[in-house]
Amino acid sequence: MPFTKFTNLDFDQIKTSIKDYIRANSDFTDFDYEGSNFSILIDTLAYNTYITAFNSNMVVNESFLDSATLRENVVSLARNIGYVPKSRTCSQASITFSAETNTTTPTMTLQAGLVCVGASNNSSYVFSIPESITTTTTSGVATFGTESDPITVYQGTYLTKSFTVNGSLDQRFVLDNSYIDTSTIRVYVKGAADTGIGREYNKVDNILNVKSTSEIYLIQEIQDEKYELLFGDGVFGKKLENEAIITVSYIITDGIDGNGPSSFSWGGSIVNSVNQTLALTSTPTITTVSGAANGGNIESVDSIKYFAPRLYSSQYRAVTGRDYESIIQQIYPNTESVSVVGGEELDPPEFGTVLLTIKPKNGEFVSDFDKQKLLEDLKQYSLAGINQKILDLKLLYVELDSFVYYNPAKTSTVSDLKTRISDGLTSYASSKDINKFGGRFKYSKVLNVIDEIDTAITSNITRVKIRRNLKALVNTFAQYELCYGNEFHINPEGKNVKSTGFKILGESDTVYLTDIPNKNINGELDGSGMGVLSVVKTDLASNEEIVVVKSAGTVDYTKGEIILTTINITSTVKPNNIVEVQAFPESNDVIGLTDLYLNFDMTNTTINMVKDTITSGQQISGVGFKVTSSYTNGALTRG
Repeated sequence: MPFTKFTNLDFDQIKTSIKDYIRANSDFTDFDYEGSNFSILIDTLAYNTYITAFNSNMVVNESFLDSATLRENVVSLARNIGYVPKSRTCSQASITFSAETNTTTPTMTLQAGLVCVGASNNSSYVFSIPESITTTTTSGVATFGTESDPITVYQGTYLTKSFTVNGSLDQRFVLDNSYIDTSTIRVYVKGAADTGIGREYNKVDNILNVKSTSEIYLIQEIQDEKYELLFGDGVFGKKLENEAIITVSYIITDGIDGNGPSSFSWGGSIVNSVNQTLALTSTPTITTVSGAANGGNIESVDSIKYFAPRLYSSQYRAVTGRDYESIIQQIYPNTESVSVVGGEELDPPEFGTVLLTIKPKNGEFVSDFDKQKLLEDLKQYSLAGINQKILDLKLLYVELDSFVYYNPAKTSTVSDLKTRISDGLTSYASSKDINKFGGRFKYSKVLNVIDEIDTAITSNITRVKIRRNLKALVNTFAQYELCYGNEFHINPEGKNVKSTGFKILGESDTVYLTDIPNKNINGELDGSGMGVLSVVKTDLASNEEIVVVKSAGTVDYTKGEIILTTINITSTVKPNNIVEVQAFPESNDVIGLTDLYLNFDMTNTTINMVKDTITSGQQISGVGFKVTSSYTNGALTRG
């Protein structure tokens, strides 16, 4: 066996190589390997070599961040470059309530821990607070939270743990529970001169601006998704005293499963100004300001691999778009995707400005409170003279109108086949290609997904539509701009833009948006790529279109932009004051450019099952075969 060849890792290949090596020895040239017990020894050697090679390969793979697969190893490698994976996050609800007692006390304090219990999907979830809340009483009544300033409760169980510092170098401060939301961790250190539970220490992400007297701690994830606390050494951060008592409180949570509850029942504890438990005259009734939302699971291995090197390259400085992306993921763990646009890219330019758009993991909008906190946190990372603005999310929806041809001889239940197609498209809708800023809807992949569902499917004709939702300012004169970021297909006869119904001031009938491309004197497209937006309605008696506003705005087919000039919308057919406005893309591959978040909308996707009478043999000549157009219809309204 040539010792320079080490590429044979398969068991049979290794066994063959061992035999070749032994045959090279003249004593075993004509030996019968298969018919003797010597074959067992060769199998043992080959098996041992195979296992050793496999283990060596796995060990090497687990030594690098790109190739590691075990979470423990990925976390350890990310730790080497200063990255702490995001923990589970509690779902949060905003509530208010009043507590009444016959006892005289100037204040009431809602104790840290359990506050209430919420229910969702036949399951109960406990909600807690990480810190006590104190408020004043008036005539024996204390109000906790208001409509404009409610208290926030966190889904999960409140726990505490204590450590006594012994001064040894190998002492570790490990929190025994998994599923911790690290944002709820509170640490207090009681030294010899301290009273109560001691002084509160603050969590930091790095050692920038940390002094030898800074009362800080860091955290790191260890085995089994548990966390360890790290304290200062007297150089970076204050060193702990011997016999100091560390008290740690935190909340363990169900993460994303805790989203949903909006009705809560009381379960908390209230004490008076001298820390005595109060007997309330009645059980507090909890008023919900906002239901439980924004719970999330622990950061995935793929996410750690992606963001760890990027955060390291940013060196905690927000300079490039990638820097902002990684830093925002750290300071706002509820982030699903981030779009970063420099002001110099705008028209007109806004130099010195960075525009940020954030898609939360649950929901579509970042609250004003979270926006303000994000901007404050970003200041410590950004360069002087650079201002950040957080914009509301802009969703670009992709919808399909698919006609699927099938062979009835190969399927017994058409409805089941249709359901499987819907499930396949839903699975693609959750892929990494889309559902993000800069996402790309790949038309060829969708066609392949449909065709590969079952052998009964012979072909499909699938049309693509793109949609933006116009949020109407009801009973207000306003102008609207919708940017799609994709070129529109132009039908010279118009009706490229369609909308759902709405009503405007001075018109009692439901109206719609439509368009007519600009043409020259010969009635041909003038090449400007522009068109006129009109407001029209349908005469119910004659079914004819009546123009209500001939020039209500413009359409830029090349840029994919719709501008609606000043108009007063009084109501909309769709709920929540929404007017759905669709167009047809010039390319069936749709891209979510700049600040557009691409979303494959399955709720408005239609699947039409069509018998393939040629393949089934019903009409061999093709006479009577139902042909589906690949192009859009000329209907006035969306649908």
